[in-house]
Amino acid sequence: MLQDKLKKTIQKYNLIEKNDKIVIGVSGGPDSMCLLDSLYCLKKDLEIEIVVVHVNHMIRKEADGETQYVKQYCKEHEIPFYVKRVDVVKLAKEQKLGTEAMGRKVRYEFFTEVAQKVGANKIATAHNANDNAETVLMNMIRGSGTSGLKGIEIRRESEYIYIRPLRECTRKEIESYCKEKKLNPRIDQSNFENDYTRNKIRNILLPLLEEKFNPNIIETLNRLSEIAKEDDEYFLEIVQQEYENLKIGENEKEVILNLKKFNLLPKVIKSRLLLYTISKVVGDTQGIGKVHIEDVIKLCQNNIGNKYITPNKRIKIFVKKGKIFFTSKTNLP
Repeated sequence: MLQDKLKKTIQKYNLIEKNDKIVIGVSGGPDSMCLLDSLYCLKKDLEIEIVVVHVNHMIRKEADGETQYVKQYCKEHEIPFYVKRVDVVKLAKEQKLGTEAMGRKVRYEFFTEVAQKVGANKIATAHNANDNAETVLMNMIRGSGTSGLKGIEIRRESEYIYIRPLRECTRKEIESYCKEKKLNPRIDQSNFENDYTRNKIRNILLPLLEEKFNPNIIETLNRLSEIAKEDDEYFLEIVQQEYENLKIGENEKEVILNLKKFNLLPKVIKSRLLLYTISKVVGDTQGIGKVHIEDVIKLCQNNIGNKYITPNKRIKIFVKKGKIFFTSKTNLP
């Protein structure tokens, strides 16, 4: 049964512990209703508290019905329920973001807001094995590095611990569970429209790969994701050690590394070390591509002063007197 598989995933990755208070993101679709119902049924066994958050994006006419559906489930099962209505399309235009990206930003901000309000320590989302396979393919198509092959992390720690207990369950298993439990989840018809890259991968590419090339393509891509995750964790340990070895100076505005030691490193470590250091300075590596990393490596090899590289608008990288400077542009005079 799906619940048994869910429990094994929880134990395998230490996703949930006794006395956890978990905020669950619930849209009303099969995935999130399966997650909500499963954790509700396992609540006493796991000795946890659960809280439901729901965001109405005000995009589709069915959205209000989905809100009422989730609200009614929570009322019947005496689960704390928090809802937010946001005109995502309007907000996306104002902030010059895509609708999908804006929706995700709004959801995660609300998850955090509610978690703070109720004193939760974890946030659960309903990503499953199919979602992960789609993400791996999408990252490959977009030309991401090997880190993109990790797909959706099953456990991610930031301000809160984000967990994906359903990530080893397939969409077919989830739909079967919903049918068996008579949950009658709401179906978002926009998932069948091929306007977005993810929907094209979900509705066209994956079924084609499954039919013509590999009937176990979901399992295969998830296995690749797990291997990539293990490799990434191994390299991260090495990179963290090298960072401490090369570090000359570090503060919230700037990091300085030893140029000579950097140039002696293998290229694979250089690339990962640069991304790691950039993330240290500006918080992430958004907008940093392979070409930018190659340019920085060349700059360091040539050891030419008075030249600098700005891989994105937030950071400046330059070489001077045997040192590599990574400086936040927002802090420059």
